[in-house]
Amino acid sequence: MKRSAATIALTALAPVSWGTTYAVTTEFLPPDRPLFTALTRALPAGLLLLALTRVLPKGAWWWKALVLGALNIGAFFPLLFVSAYRLPGGMAAVVGSVQPLFVVGLSALLLSRRPAARTLVTGAVAALGVSLVVLQGTGALDATGVLAAVASTASMAAGTVLTKRWGRPDGVGPLALTGWQLTAGGLLIAPVALLAEGAPPALDARAVGGYLYLALANTAVAYWLWFRGIGRLQATQVAFLGPLSPLTAAVVGWAALGQSLTPVQVAGMALAFGATLAGQLGGRGGQSFSSPEKNGRQVSIDLTGRPLRR
Repeated sequence: MKRSAATIALTALAPVSWGTTYAVTTEFLPPDRPLFTALTRALPAGLLLLALTRVLPKGAWWWKALVLGALNIGAFFPLLFVSAYRLPGGMAAVVGSVQPLFVVGLSALLLSRRPAARTLVTGAVAALGVSLVVLQGTGALDATGVLAAVASTASMAAGTVLTKRWGRPDGVGPLALTGWQLTAGGLLIAPVALLAEGAPPALDARAVGGYLYLALANTAVAYWLWFRGIGRLQATQVAFLGPLSPLTAAVVGWAALGQSLTPVQVAGMALAFGATLAGQLGGRGGQSFSSPEKNGRQVSIDLTGRPLRR
């Protein structure tokens, strides 16, 4: 029991870290460079982990690592940033908050695990709580942004379930598996970023510090904790940690960016946090899933209701 609680707490640090992404992006990084930011988060972190572990995939794990890297990183990062830049503040986070329900459905198909009704209700409550926190009266929704948000959520959910299904090769730890996926995802993002955004922007010391934080703490360490958690917890337990990301973003926005929190938002935070706790308890039951990991999600939200543009 104590070991499980410690694993949950360590895994929860990943979405908590991802919840700081919006503040770091808007306060430290050059504007309107989502693909460059995604590339800078993924590839340096992946190469660093490869250098530390000195373990490469073998056999079928070459294509498995590529698939997982594409789902968890290569497709997820760009789609997430596209949705955050094109949608009104918080809407991308709302779509991402239904990821536990995506994981439930995919786990039923790929892991042959039937979800409990309690799990479905908990997922709906989590999505409702996040909606109350981040929705501030949005205008017309951009169709491309909505599709990107849904696709990013589905991509991470599929990566979570496949990570649980395939596990890890014998003798390979979560640090090496994380390095494989970050490197593969970063290499997939690189040509798209170059074609869409051109040469890298000029960086000052503030931007360099922001990118270092995103690459090391926010990506290398956070994704290592996330994939480690997938290997030790059930799939729904890990997925239900996802709402901690927008909740952290709300707290950071209030504490560091001067954004206010209304009573409705506070109530939503209580609902989402309660659903997160219930998801951990439900994960131990018989009808939930016997596996881990999304969709942890890095969620970039702006509580003022603006699109993520400057």
